[in-house]
Amino acid sequence: MKTQINPAFQPRKTSALGAALALSGLLAGCATFTGIGSDKHIAAPAASTQSLPSEHGNWPAANWTSQFGDAQLDALVAEALRTSPTIDQARARIAAAAAFTETARSATGAKVNADYTLTRQQYSSNALVPPPYAGSLQNENKAVVSASYELDLWGKNSAALASSLSKLRISTAAAEQVKLSLSNAVARSYNELARQYALRDLAARELDVRRQMRELSARRSRAGLDSDVEQQHIVRELASGQASITAIDGRILDIRYQLAALLGAGPDRGLTIARPTMGAGGGVALPDSLPADLLARRPDIVMARWSVDASTEDVKVAKADFYPDINLAASIGLDAFGFGRLFNASSRTLSAGPAIHLPIFDSGALRAQLKDRYAQFDFAVAAYQQTLVSALSEVATDVARVHATDAQLLDAQAADEAAHRSLTLSESQYRAGLSTQLVVQQSRLTALNTEEALTTLRMNRRDQQIALAAAMGGGFGAPAEPAAAAPAMAAK
Repeated sequence: MKTQINPAFQPRKTSALGAALALSGLLAGCATFTGIGSDKHIAAPAASTQSLPSEHGNWPAANWTSQFGDAQLDALVAEALRTSPTIDQARARIAAAAAFTETARSATGAKVNADYTLTRQQYSSNALVPPPYAGSLQNENKAVVSASYELDLWGKNSAALASSLSKLRISTAAAEQVKLSLSNAVARSYNELARQYALRDLAARELDVRRQMRELSARRSRAGLDSDVEQQHIVRELASGQASITAIDGRILDIRYQLAALLGAGPDRGLTIARPTMGAGGGVALPDSLPADLLARRPDIVMARWSVDASTEDVKVAKADFYPDINLAASIGLDAFGFGRLFNASSRTLSAGPAIHLPIFDSGALRAQLKDRYAQFDFAVAAYQQTLVSALSEVATDVARVHATDAQLLDAQAADEAAHRSLTLSESQYRAGLSTQLVVQQSRLTALNTEEALTTLRMNRRDQQIALAAAMGGGFGAPAEPAAAAPAMAAK
């Protein structure tokens, strides 16, 4: 229940507002939030010196995709950030949050309104209106200019404004997260396109070797050196190789269409993308103080941090609802029957005074609302901690994958070199008449297999580099305030 007190305006009684304030203070204890609170707070990230050691590296730059030396990749990322509908959606959410902030800011200022009404009314002969108007039908004209201002004594409006500003920052960070996710998706799809092209080249070379082996087997069969069994085996392998190339061509087309969708364009846009020319990219070295600095480098962590801030301010708003709302209002205008006397001095009306809304008994509605706000705060703190833990785990996992792939690359490189040396030796032996051409072709197939394994690992490592760049924020630079204040934040 809300009690409304509207003291009449009395120019000679200057203590009316003071009396209203004193009365509100006496009655403020009617509805209380005693026993409602939270002990949750944001904790500093734990040290991770073993899984995330300091390696004096650098954070990803804003143009982190340029490390691969492919101008088309950079252009595709820029196009996606410019034309993708997901970016437009993020911009719309920012605009909506900005409008909400403007609404919250308007509550902290004064309001002035002008109103005019024309009413034709039959007045009662037995009520408040005296003769000669009692029982008559009159046109009443009323023009009023009014002003009001809410005294934000308990910080309710300022807390609501602070909450809306935090939500605006959340939407801005969310837009950066969309950009990062989109850039990451474009880069990884583009790298997959490069992988498929490289695998197709190897498959085509293998198919060429098998064609040569088929011709060699046919000659040997005609000479009575091979049976039809060996020849049919080669034919089967040849058909399988051709099917592999067809499958790769299908995957290349799929990826082209996927890239077109990421760009916010039709499928034909994907057909215009040239073959990737990506390089190996830079080395992987973690920057110093990674756990602490990651707080301001990942958009999702910044979003979670501002969510805690917004929830903190929402708690303050809910607490302020337990206290009286005090509004100062004044109006001046003209009120008269008919049009002829509307602008006479005697038609002037004037009113001014405070209006107080005091919660006394509401069946627990305010306490339930405050409990809900504290629950939202606890959830925001837990979500922040989970986001931070997941981010650190993601970075550590991506780094471990890169290092593991580096170790595999050393072995794969050694195996590839050995296979090519074996191929060179078999070719030399063949030229010397110590080996057959079939042995040479078998050695060439083995070399192609090791080359394929090496190519796959290189593509995997580049994909892991892209994932690591995204895990480290992709060049996002967040405001310093959330990270600096993070360890001390808690709802009171």
